Amino acid sequence: MPFGNTHNQMKMNYSAEQEYPDLSKHNNHMAKVLTPAIYDRLRSKQTPSGFTLDDVIQTGVDNPGHPFIMTVGCVAGDEETYEVFKELLDPVIEDRHGGYKPSDKHKTDLNPDNLKGGDDLDPNYVLSSRVRTGRSIRGFCLPPHCSRGERRMVEKLSNEALDSLTGDLKGKYYALKNMTDDKPVSPLLLASGMARDWPDARGIWHNDNKTFLVWVNEEDHLRVISMQKGGNMKEVFNRFCTGLTKIESLFKEKGHEFMWNEHLGYVLTCPSNLGTGLRAGVHMKLPNMSKHAKFEEVLKRLRLQKRGTGGVDTAAVGGVFDISNADRLGFSEVELVQMVVDGVKLLTEMEKRLEKGQSIDDLIPAQK
Repeated sequence: MPFGNTHNQMKMNYSAEQEYPDLSKHNNHMAKVLTPAIYDRLRSKQTPSGFTLDDVIQTGVDNPGHPFIMTVGCVAGDEETYEVFKELLDPVIEDRHGGYKPSDKHKTDLNPDNLKGGDDLDPNYVLSSRVRTGRSIRGFCLPPHCSRGERRMVEKLSNEALDSLTGDLKGKYYALKNMTDDKPVSPLLLASGMARDWPDARGIWHNDNKTFLVWVNEEDHLRVISMQKGGNMKEVFNRFCTGLTKIESLFKEKGHEFMWNEHLGYVLTCPSNLGTGLRAGVHMKLPNMSKHAKFEEVLKRLRLQKRGTGGVDTAAVGGVFDISNADRLGFSEVELVQMVVDGVKLLTEMEKRLEKGQSIDDLIPAQK
């Protein structure tokens, strides 16, 4: 762990005004919250591992954001970042997570039996289903700030834990350095420092069926994904919960726990992924519904969001969209997957009606 940050001390030779970033063209949550006064109050602080305010905001300074897509614009370098820089991060979290207050408590529910339905989504419309989340290992810096040794230790621990999985979850780890020399191109990964030393100590583990995958040391220590073709979200969520619970107990056996607290839930690198870190989504054919004037409104009321199937700002191809929960924090895992299951059923019903040229006015839902 680096102690004391001489670069940060040298910055103190200049006034806050001289050091304050130009955020005039920025559309991200950090730029919306950060003022010269907040910058002045926080710029001399650092976490025990030496993560500074400028480290927190760098990705948002370098990436002004998208005119129509509000990005977050800041990252955490360790678990303490959310405490030391709470004056900036609390309002960002509140803004990004629909008014989630500093006093609010997060709830976790990884019992798949609490999900109602979900094994009956129509495969003529729902092409594939997936649930993903991230996990951070307590006591290590997060990817924007970890040292090579820390990153390699996270890889080693993850490898040992995943190696112990059995049955349907039995699988193998593939180190990225044996597969590719490609560097990440995402400016968010690059500017935040997450791509340092790439591909050292990064990799992907997956089970033999490729229905349960774990990315190691990408944006988070662990990115856990359960997925399969078709519309059986219940099966996907079941595997997700079982796998995650097993991985967590294997880490605990080795004396390591995941970063979690009552307020933020699971602590991850990007403030947008706090809480459950969970994105449950389906690739779904909606050629008619997507042209309907009320499409955006319906999604908003169902607390869902749409993307192209290639990621955040890609266009939908052939009327196929990636539909997922908009929330991460303040709802439990089961509640979020339930919203997706219920919402997808309704969207399927609407699509079927529109195919026949019928009205969907009586199906428009109230705001969830």
